[in-house]
Amino acid sequence: MINAEQLILPVNVPAILDTSVFESDILGENTPDPLRFGFRRKLSAHAGGSGHAPIASEQIQPLAKQVLQLTTPPLNKRCLYVHIPFCRVRCTYCSFFEYASSQRLIDDYFAALMVELKYKAAQPWTQAAPFQAVYIGGGTPTDLTAAQIKQLGTMIRQYFPLATDCELTLEGRINRFSDEMFESALEGGFNRFSFGVQSFDTQVRRQAKRLDDRDVVLKRISELAATDQAPIVIDLLYGLPYQSIDVWQQDLDDFLDSGAHGVDLYQLIEMGNTPMGKMVEQGRLPEPADTMTKASMFEIGVDYMEKHHLRRLSVNHWARDNRERSCYNSLAKTTAEVLPLGAGAGGNVGGYGFMQHRKLERYMDDVSNQRVPFAMMVKSAPNAAINTVIKAGFDRGVIIAKELDKQAGWSLFRYCLPLFQQWQKNGLVVLEQQGSHRYLNLTLAGQFWSVTLAQALIQVITTAVVKAQPQPCVN
Repeated sequence: MINAEQLILPVNVPAILDTSVFESDILGENTPDPLRFGFRRKLSAHAGGSGHAPIASEQIQPLAKQVLQLTTPPLNKRCLYVHIPFCRVRCTYCSFFEYASSQRLIDDYFAALMVELKYKAAQPWTQAAPFQAVYIGGGTPTDLTAAQIKQLGTMIRQYFPLATDCELTLEGRINRFSDEMFESALEGGFNRFSFGVQSFDTQVRRQAKRLDDRDVVLKRISELAATDQAPIVIDLLYGLPYQSIDVWQQDLDDFLDSGAHGVDLYQLIEMGNTPMGKMVEQGRLPEPADTMTKASMFEIGVDYMEKHHLRRLSVNHWARDNRERSCYNSLAKTTAEVLPLGAGAGGNVGGYGFMQHRKLERYMDDVSNQRVPFAMMVKSAPNAAINTVIKAGFDRGVIIAKELDKQAGWSLFRYCLPLFQQWQKNGLVVLEQQGSHRYLNLTLAGQFWSVTLAQALIQVITTAVVKAQPQPCVN
């Protein structure tokens, strides 16, 4: 094994990255206030890469089945994602709404999901190694009945090889999440619950089409957390219409008072084709917060968590105690292989990425005919593994040189130093060296812009490095 410190640049890669060709969308802005003005705006909630090679439609079925036959030990951790594509109400900021909840439709879908679950669980790839985390997302998974939730958890535990400490998360709404549903979920084996509160404030919630007012939500979160049966985690979204700085401060206080075991602080990303965007255009809603205000909200949130001694798990997530681990988020967003179940679910296995059919008719037809319900399949980009290290690093707030270089097979960290130095000059990162160990630490501003920075670094590597076909050699 070649030590990362011994690796040098491939002969067909320039000796040093030329940052003079990059514009501010890569370098950031040289400003006295990088937190608020480091970049023009944040465009995406998640970093992604390019260079994936689409698989022809006629090749998807045989290739998918071939991939699921793999039994070689996985290079990374593995997760299971199950998608429930139903919601009773579409939130105004949501661009992922698929189907309004209908018990008949849910029942038909759930029956098909159980067929797919058994089929994929029986594949050699599935049985080759344990799963570290399971996430039931949507949509609104708690629109399933209590009996269906229990059955889903039971089936997963029965058919899939799970690690002894596997995290099984059920996502949902507080609305109609009864004691019966909670007990059924626990009996089914779920050991973590994530609720999309977004804001406790009644006015903000009503305008976002969130169900239940502040007192109802706060009371129910408090009741669930007080049982101490499993970690109760909430999402808070900042930047919503009517959510002033004072309202945001109260949201943070309400979280702390609720006793919830963990919290994600996410900024609102204005994506097209949402009810909120149309309502703002029509003058029916005020403009959501601008980037500068959202940066201030992030700063307030980070300071609040530090003052109240919560443990930080990522740039956006905090835990009250050691029970909350946020395994799925830290793994699936970054380095893990993810096996998808359900209409609209996405994942990646064996160097291929795929998205399942979103249309229920197509999904259920494939399942009933013993076809893998993939609507799209791609061969992962040559630098996909490097991208996962980048995304994981920016998610936790630090890039470790040896991890990046080991994945790349050459001195990629050193190659990117001119870019890192420019980011440091712009107040987004701090370069640190401890002996032979080098780190790129995100400042508060860098944490706020972490997805933008990750995307920029992935773009630089994709355009300037991948084509070079690096060959490791020893000094």
